[in-house]
Amino acid sequence: MLINCVAYEQGKKLADISAAEIATWLQRPGCFVWVALKDASDAELVQMQQQFHLHELAVEDARHGHQRPKVEEYGDVVFTVMQTIEYSPTDELHLGEVCIFVGPNFVLSVRNRSTQGFLGVRARAEREPQLLAHGASFVFYALMDAVVDRYFPVIEAMEVELEAIEDQIFEPGAARQNIERLYALKRRLGVVRHAVAPLMEATGKLYGGRVPPVCLSTQDYFRDVYDHLVRSTATLDGLRETIATAIQVNLSMVTIEESETTKRLAAWAGIFAVATFFVGVWGMNFERMPELKLSYGYPMALAIIFGVCSVMYWRFRKSGWL
Repeated sequence: MLINCVAYEQGKKLADISAAEIATWLQRPGCFVWVALKDASDAELVQMQQQFHLHELAVEDARHGHQRPKVEEYGDVVFTVMQTIEYSPTDELHLGEVCIFVGPNFVLSVRNRSTQGFLGVRARAEREPQLLAHGASFVFYALMDAVVDRYFPVIEAMEVELEAIEDQIFEPGAARQNIERLYALKRRLGVVRHAVAPLMEATGKLYGGRVPPVCLSTQDYFRDVYDHLVRSTATLDGLRETIATAIQVNLSMVTIEESETTKRLAAWAGIFAVATFFVGVWGMNFERMPELKLSYGYPMALAIIFGVCSVMYWRFRKSGWL
């Protein structure tokens, strides 16, 4: 559906217009149109294609969605795909998509499967008319900057979760649960990285070297977006290495716990083996066996068994096996 359709001139808002009036306002010198769509229908995309003369391949990508983050040029129009990342009420990562068409005198954003709007971006742009005077290129930067800045809270939440898991690494019996949580975090980390890394590569096309004409006046701003993406990528790489280390530590803890269990079992097996030995020897009831005629033979046998087992228990306990 159509969220906003506004005409601007020299950094100032002129009017809210209808989709049918776009072509008229585009013919006005020094004016540009900013249109925002959410979960656009095929009819709306066809209408925008006709109004802005968009390339059919770019429109097809916006219609079908699920595209890799990218920046492409179609004549004097720049087409950009970015992925939005947000947490659902069940703390699961939810991926959305924003497709942006930027021309010399228009900006069209198509938001799909995302609950995060850009009304704040529009308000910010309108509060800075000296920057909005750059035209469509500044709006393009503002939208991209908003998407990139929303990656940081997601990454910070992952850092907090990883720190919580690390605090439980050395708790007895928590290794299995920790490994499951670490693998789940690693999968979410991969999802975020698949959104950030390709966008960082694509953003490099918007400053330095051959830059699309529509972005010439705002190269410094896109360099700032690129720096944010580099920082996000570095943080994600650091988290990935930390998760790998934490998984190895957890696996080592599992091995140590299994070794401790084996030592305990071996110690108890040794104690019972000694008791079994004495019982086996004194259980051979031959007529000429010594001690068979002693009236205190049975209590003495029990005392010897108990005494030897107690000494073995003390030794195993002292050595840390029990």
